[in-house]
Amino acid sequence: MGLALAACGNKKSNDYSTTGSATGTYQAVIKDGHYRTSKARGVAVQQNDNTYNQKSFENGLINIIAKKFFSTKSYIFQEGQYLDSGTVTNWLGRKTAKNPTGLNPAEGKKSDPNPLYVQQIEEQDYMQQSGGSLKLKGVVIGIGINSEYQYQKKTDGPYYTKNISNAEVQSEGKAAAAKVLKRLRAKPELKKVPIVIALYKQAGQDSLVGGTFFAYTKASGNKIGSWTALNYKNAVLPKASSAASANSNSTGTSGAFSNFKSQIQNFFPNISGVTAQAQYKDGTLQGMHVTVTTQFYSQTEINSFTGYIVQAAKKYLPNGVPIDIKIQSDSGIQAVVYRDSGSSKWNSHVFGSY
Repeated sequence: MGLALAACGNKKSNDYSTTGSATGTYQAVIKDGHYRTSKARGVAVQQNDNTYNQKSFENGLINIIAKKFFSTKSYIFQEGQYLDSGTVTNWLGRKTAKNPTGLNPAEGKKSDPNPLYVQQIEEQDYMQQSGGSLKLKGVVIGIGINSEYQYQKKTDGPYYTKNISNAEVQSEGKAAAAKVLKRLRAKPELKKVPIVIALYKQAGQDSLVGGTFFAYTKASGNKIGSWTALNYKNAVLPKASSAASANSNSTGTSGAFSNFKSQIQNFFPNISGVTAQAQYKDGTLQGMHVTVTTQFYSQTEINSFTGYIVQAAKKYLPNGVPIDIKIQSDSGIQAVVYRDSGSSKWNSHVFGSY
């Protein structure tokens, strides 16, 4: 988690206060007793509705990008306040006579349209206390680029999918970033603050994992210098053997998870499915989100199963990375088992009822 909210603020400055935070997370800004939400909240191109993209985009922007530059001990997080929904909506549109600020190209031929490349833009502000007020000390911008484009050749006709090459994703993302930086610098409040821009490749519409950040840059002026490349991959486990064989670390993780899955499915008959999302950086596992779907009906079954999950996780799942296991049925979440980053201790909680 990159951002933790508490019930009340623990710092105050004028009409602002801040939330509490857990270790390694940011405090966030509260104004007049209310959490300060983004001025462009929820704006995205209606092209890719894979919900995993939005979650991984927001989490990664904080945990992978922002924390490289803005320490959780020294900076306070604020949702974006300098790009409003109207501005972001226009930027995500196609460039036309009526919308000259559009970052996406004009449609072109209806039968073979130009893709909508830029899918989403998010602003995050990083603040520090200065006397009795909060001062803006940096801005992080995430730009999500589509990896595929869906279109119709005629109204009510079938949908076609056009794959966008990795080279196009890179070039279109960097071109959009240069324009966004120049526009941000035109705002008086943002003329001199450090601006970090990160580029994210959206996963496809039917993907069971979100996309990944692939490059970032920090700009002190109004032009972008060099980019730093990132090598993240997301995967669904267990993998097919042919897919896993491309990387020995990946193969080991998939095999360990397959053993875990087999163990709990053999022990308890009422298991509908066991899947996981795994993230790798430079080929090394960074963490896992596991989902176990059950058909349990009694609280005693859930209690027993959760205890068994803890034992199986200790025995089969990889060490040294954060892992959470969500145990659920059609009626909702029944229990959770988890191990924090850097810890060897597994924790669990079973959701009961009064």
